[in-house]
Amino acid sequence: MNQVDKFMKQSTDSQPIEQKETRDYSLTLIDKKKYNNTPASVDGKKSTINKNELREQHTRVATSKLKGLEVNTSGSMLDLYERDTDSVRKGSRKRRDKKVISVNQTKIIPMTEVKLPETMTVKEFAEALKKQASEIIKKLFSLGILATVNQEIDFDTAFLIAAEFGITAEKHVAVTEEDILFDESEDLDKDLKPRPPIVVVMGHVDHGKTSLLDRIRSAHVVSGEAGGITQHIGAYKVEVNNKEICFLDTPGHEAFTEMRARGAHITDIAVIVVAADDGIKPQTIEAIDHAKAAEVSIIVAINKIDKPAADVEKVKRELLEVGLIAEEWGGDTICVPISAVTGEGVDTLLEMILLTAEIKELKANPNKQAKGTVIEARLDKNTGTITSLLVQRGKLNVGDTIVVGDIIGKVRAMKDDKGRKVKSAGPSTPVEIIGLGAVPQTGDVFYEVEDEKTAKQLVSKRKADVRRNLVKQGSKVTLEDLFGQIKEGEIKDLNVIVKADVQGTLEALKNSLEKISNEEVKVRVIHAATGGIKESDITLASVSNAIVIGFNVRPESTAMAQAEKEKVDLRLYSIIYDAINDVESAMKGMLKPTFKEVVHGTAEVRATFKVSNVGTIAGCYVKSGSIIRNTLCRLIRDSVVVAEAKIESVKREKDDVKEAREGYECGIKLEKFNDINDGDIIECYEMVEEKRK
Repeated sequence: MNQVDKFMKQSTDSQPIEQKETRDYSLTLIDKKKYNNTPASVDGKKSTINKNELREQHTRVATSKLKGLEVNTSGSMLDLYERDTDSVRKGSRKRRDKKVISVNQTKIIPMTEVKLPETMTVKEFAEALKKQASEIIKKLFSLGILATVNQEIDFDTAFLIAAEFGITAEKHVAVTEEDILFDESEDLDKDLKPRPPIVVVMGHVDHGKTSLLDRIRSAHVVSGEAGGITQHIGAYKVEVNNKEICFLDTPGHEAFTEMRARGAHITDIAVIVVAADDGIKPQTIEAIDHAKAAEVSIIVAINKIDKPAADVEKVKRELLEVGLIAEEWGGDTICVPISAVTGEGVDTLLEMILLTAEIKELKANPNKQAKGTVIEARLDKNTGTITSLLVQRGKLNVGDTIVVGDIIGKVRAMKDDKGRKVKSAGPSTPVEIIGLGAVPQTGDVFYEVEDEKTAKQLVSKRKADVRRNLVKQGSKVTLEDLFGQIKEGEIKDLNVIVKADVQGTLEALKNSLEKISNEEVKVRVIHAATGGIKESDITLASVSNAIVIGFNVRPESTAMAQAEKEKVDLRLYSIIYDAINDVESAMKGMLKPTFKEVVHGTAEVRATFKVSNVGTIAGCYVKSGSIIRNTLCRLIRDSVVVAEAKIESVKREKDDVKEAREGYECGIKLEKFNDINDGDIIECYEMVEEKRK
């Protein structure tokens, strides 16, 4: 008898089955570690029996005993082990299957109520109702709505669809820190009290903005300002006929628009100053367009009527061209002739401001939680952060805790616009405070808060949002996605800013664009002017969600960088019909593949040389990138494209070269063009075909 048979005999004869079966079975299936680590013994001697065979033998014997089977040592031990353990596994699977059946047979309670947000995608709605998205889409189709799984629907639509399935939908209201801290509830009429109007004064340089403000507050500040330019953004109050007016002191419409960009809508009336002897200028038109975009009332102050060349009627005629019709000519624009030097008409202007404010019925609740806007902030090495605030509602008191953007602080001291210490400030009141731990941005909204713990949580959350926004910029309207946004109802007005080289082209392009409006979307030209594309144009486009169209003009380098940063769609054309066709096609969702312009480099003309039988050679300094031979280029003079030509040759010293790189001087000859002046810019570019997304 071999060693295996001896071991088998010992295993089967040592104990009765009833006493050993449970223990042997458990050892066989579970305690493998013991058998793997213990040497086999036969007749009291250590053996070299294969441990796997030993485990298989024991399994066969144990499982045979449990089933009352006779051991067959002639069979394969491994086969028996696998067969027997398979039967155990099958039994386990059967037991699991029985459990699954019992779960499936559990009675499912039908859904009767669901909470839904204000808006959601079809997919999210289907998941909330525990339905297939296809079922939801069919129901929407029956209501005449064509939708995809990723399209958003509002709560009212979702409510109707849920009712079709016998489910009652309720609006889910998520409570945020803002909801807890900030009281934005509607005010009762009995709680509202009249407040002073907030006025901004804008206009062209040297037309008398500062002189007018100077006259109004009876304090000469012009002599103390460098170059006659206002040095800071502030605000002050004046009293007229026992009524107050708050003037916002800005250096121009750029600061006014920057405040709008920050979400601040604080101005009620815009006074546009126009010199009677100079008329409407480009900055005047920009100021008017910015005021219109902000939807504030406009009053025109026709200044310098004391000058011999003053012509008030001429100014009114020019105002017609920019869409402002004087009251005496049947329009609704108040025009007041004034002289900031002599004071003539200034009182009338102030009365017109009060009259406009009375018509607008400006009111605020003085007994509500204080809220307002930052109009100036600076860091003083002795005092710390000094912040100028304009209180818009409620009453701000010394000792109040305020939240400004992602900054929290306590009002430790407060002064009014005349430098006097005050304990509190009501609506339309400018004050200067100290107590904030950091310098806020102009246009940030502040709130007075009582729950400091929640306020700190909100500030932490806002700081995290700022970090995220640095990575992900907000999307702006572009011609590529215009059709999709129109279909989803996101756009009703397409705002456009138009810049062109000459006035005639500008008017033609503006009128043509406004005519292509349809029943779904209206094209609005919110600003049109001649000259290059500037930073202020991009700022206005960003705030108004507009696209910028340039015809035969180029953007300043800073404007181009800002457009890329703020994701403003900037389009440049040299043919009017191309601009019109692109906008028209975009509105129909049929924008064709186009060519993308790749600018290789720019060079400034430093000198010109006329060579007989050759033409004009431009001695240039390469300012950026490379100037490459046989590529296209533009000759730009004062931000206006003078000509487009091909670069015929590029020379370095006396040698012909393929390209000249940044920082080097070179000679450039343009093909069939010789009208080159010192100071011109040569922009080298090529057109690369690009498929639209």
